[in-house]
Amino acid sequence: MTETLATTSGHAADDCPDYPMARAQGCLLDPSPGLRALQEQTPLTKVRLWDGSTPWLVTRHADQRALLADKRISADSSRDGYPHQSPATKARRNQARSFIAMDDPEHARLRKMVTGAFTVRGTQGLIPAIQRITDELIEAMLAGPKPADLVEAFALPLPSLVICEMLGVPYADHDFFQCNSKQLISRSTTPDQAREAQGALLDYLEDLVGRKLETPGNDLLSKVATEQVGPGNLTQRELATMGVLLLVAGHETTANMIALGTYALLTHPGQLAAVRDASTSGDDKLVSQAVEELLRFLTITQTGRRRVATDDIEIAGQTIKAGDAVIMAGEIGNRDPAVFPDPDTLDVAREGRRHIAFGFGVHQCLGQPLARAELQVVYGTLYRRIPTLALAAATEDIPFKADGLVYGVHELPVTW
Repeated sequence: MTETLATTSGHAADDCPDYPMARAQGCLLDPSPGLRALQEQTPLTKVRLWDGSTPWLVTRHADQRALLADKRISADSSRDGYPHQSPATKARRNQARSFIAMDDPEHARLRKMVTGAFTVRGTQGLIPAIQRITDELIEAMLAGPKPADLVEAFALPLPSLVICEMLGVPYADHDFFQCNSKQLISRSTTPDQAREAQGALLDYLEDLVGRKLETPGNDLLSKVATEQVGPGNLTQRELATMGVLLLVAGHETTANMIALGTYALLTHPGQLAAVRDASTSGDDKLVSQAVEELLRFLTITQTGRRRVATDDIEIAGQTIKAGDAVIMAGEIGNRDPAVFPDPDTLDVAREGRRHIAFGFGVHQCLGQPLARAELQVVYGTLYRRIPTLALAAATEDIPFKADGLVYGVHELPVTW
């Protein structure tokens, strides 16, 4: 179809702004000014993606929560019209699809197999190990040269060690899975590179699952393998697909939050002092609030929650038609002044738990209790242990991840 399509927001398809939108230079912790303008102008508008498709973009917090909880909105990435982030993500999801890209009942059936390990209660038992790993990495960084790259010395290895211990993946293989993970979450990766990286991870984890079936250990992959793999249930390849999701999401997101959150605090010294003082005095409540505020303020999932409508939906004065693609731009939803007063100010004392950094509804992030536990230990330890921590590079020289599905910094030079 080559004719120009008119959208109900009043824009012709040819006039739709491109999405994702670039952040403003000098304001790299803030969402794109274009997103702020759209949020102020209209609740929903059409945007143009890499493939020329024009999904609805939802920018307001209340509308995002309503749609994410709506059963008429599908997360199934195999549906026609699903708004893939890039050619690479489309290729790898066609190759192997994890349960986060499925709908109930299949989504619920597969997710239930691993939910127990990621409950608040389940992750509480991991806190001593998280604290031990945090302390050991800080000791190693303090004993090494400075300046140091906080990403390589601390932010990346910490959640990698934790998720490896949980899943039963040898940490000695971290270079392999971190390298392939980076390919999967970059929007500049080609489809062939994405399929190759995912295939390598699937083969690796399928082999690991096979070994765990023969000699089970006290880890999550062993538990699911021995309980669920067999005729009429999971194949080893299907469990490997789940393992790729847990391994990649389990270290990439938290690693970026540790580094980017530290950058945010180092560039907001009053907020850093509040977190450091709270951790020194044992004020766990303020440290917990700081975690929630940084999750809200940064919202590192920077390409939106992607869905397809399965029925007509009336919302905010607009009609989303069955088959329409929908994107919830969480980074601007979490800066909605209707919900968060003075939203562009980082305030670690804010009661910001209403954020949607982990999504909302049945597909909200499975690993959020683990991420919170890791971040509370990190933010409650790092600045207390290294009270003079400071950037070792000019802010304009910090390399940000503009091309990723997850926002962060490639490097964070620090000294003390």
